[in-house]
Amino acid sequence: MNNVSVYDIAFIGHYTKDIIISPSGKRIVDGGAFNYGSHVAIRMGLRVATITSLAPGDSRVIDKLEDLGVEVFLIPSKRSTCLTIEYPTNNVDERILLITSFAEPFSPSDVKDISAKAFVIGTSVRDEVSPKVIEEIRKKDTFISADVQGFMRVNRGGRLVYEKWPEKEYILAHIDVLKADAIEAEALTGEKDIKIAAKKLSALGPDEILITHKNGVLLYVNNNYYEAKFYPEKLVGRSGRGDTCIAAYMAQRLTVSPPEALLWAAAVTSLKMENEGPFQKSLSEVEELLKNKYYPTDRLKEET
Repeated sequence: MNNVSVYDIAFIGHYTKDIIISPSGKRIVDGGAFNYGSHVAIRMGLRVATITSLAPGDSRVIDKLEDLGVEVFLIPSKRSTCLTIEYPTNNVDERILLITSFAEPFSPSDVKDISAKAFVIGTSVRDEVSPKVIEEIRKKDTFISADVQGFMRVNRGGRLVYEKWPEKEYILAHIDVLKADAIEAEALTGEKDIKIAAKKLSALGPDEILITHKNGVLLYVNNNYYEAKFYPEKLVGRSGRGDTCIAAYMAQRLTVSPPEALLWAAAVTSLKMENEGPFQKSLSEVEELLKNKYYPTDRLKEET
């Protein structure tokens, strides 16, 4: 990586080999926010880079992305990050996470020579992306988003649990767009009401806050709230919901306003949840869903 490359959007995060257990059964899925996100952005016609780390035995994930046109910067690791994700009930916001192995953390040098209009930080476990890596990204002329899950989750005896985030204020001051789910937002702010939680999170630095929940997604920006529902015909692929949502939002934000990007993100996420694994539908299917479900009625705006 001697020459600086410029992309529309870049993703960074570990690949995760996910064992998913739910009332419908048990299966193994290739996960990771970079994986879900790259599939979305490349299908939108963007120039996409992804920075990830995995074991040689899981290289099929990289092959699929490269076949689609994604440029992959692979950080070698002896191990992949392996998770077990259990959904004990039909409430898709309730899940138990176990971890059996962890790939090598990223370093500032892994991002130094990659430039993009937008960077999406999608991690699974604390220390995957350090504050120093975020500082290196912040030096660039770029629009940065991050998912809180990878900063709040820590490994305690093989179980991923949410704990206090010591660097919260420092890291959020470097972020433009923050994504959380309803449970994470409550853990960070102590607020069950996601609108209050979103406003509190925005006060820490990010201009745009996205909070996903079982029924849809909330956006808080410029002291306004916007909401969009999810409309999956069937709910099969809950894992990767937030990764898909923030990727679609950030990809659209390169050219459209936050409310418009929100509707697109909700539509893409709805279609992704109809199947396990990354988004694989066509843009025409997204546009059809937008026309049928989102325009012009599914838009809520409130002044605060």
